[in-house]
Amino acid sequence: MKKRFMAGAIAAALAASMTLGSVSMADERTTFTVGFDAEYPPYGYMDDDGEYTGFDLELAQAVCDLLGWELIKTPIDWDSKDLELESGSIDCIWSGFTINGREDNYAWSYPYVDNSQVIVVAEDSGIASLDDLAGKIVGVQAASAALELLSEGGDQADLAATFGTLQEFADYNTAFVELQAGSIDAVAMDVGVAQYQIKEKEGYIILDEELNSEQYGVGFRLDDEELRDTVNEALLALVEDGTVAELAEKYELSDMVCLGEGILDEAGTEIGTEAAETETETAAE
Repeated sequence: MKKRFMAGAIAAALAASMTLGSVSMADERTTFTVGFDAEYPPYGYMDDDGEYTGFDLELAQAVCDLLGWELIKTPIDWDSKDLELESGSIDCIWSGFTINGREDNYAWSYPYVDNSQVIVVAEDSGIASLDDLAGKIVGVQAASAALELLSEGGDQADLAATFGTLQEFADYNTAFVELQAGSIDAVAMDVGVAQYQIKEKEGYIILDEELNSEQYGVGFRLDDEELRDTVNEALLALVEDGTVAELAEKYELSDMVCLGEGILDEAGTEIGTEAAETETETAAE
């Protein structure tokens, strides 16, 4: 069932609440602290100038610009993300964070990226299918969706049982270095990150068979629904004004971003549809 949301009035409503002096999340808050994995391109990483950037961080910055907040980018150890969130060190986890299987653990934003878990191997490895991973050493990031999927009780636990070893790494950059060195045979990872890695490094492929399909969201503490709702409103406004589409194109994620899908504006049009059509027409001119 599609949800109805008055997205066309989002920015105006936020501005009006401040003008009228009403007490709201947007009024009271001045900073927004985002916890992210700094080794997770294209969603979050350090660029050549030593600045943290990425699709998620630029989208978070756009939310803050709209709401008048200062964005505080806080790189975290992914394995300690829940401790950081519960301690109040960060306001949310915004870093290619998979909703599926964690639905009841966080107050989730709207899904914003359709993702899947895939396997990356060297193109000359002789590994062409999931069955070929039998007896192989497969790398995965600690506390990741891929690890949960391949661990006992996960949907791909039977597949993992055929591996020689399922080896955990602190981050995917390290795992990929080991793949390049030949210390491991494959890496299980998010498709967006996999595409970024193989674009930067020649000689690697993504297996055609996916491990699953899932969606990304921003994870807030369960009692932070007001903050979650405020960010959701801002995100939909950014869909409507074309910001999300521009960032998706910049980071080559246009075919994966799903923010606004299934959510209708007051005219009954799916959020972002009109903006997407306008961009298409402009590109064709």
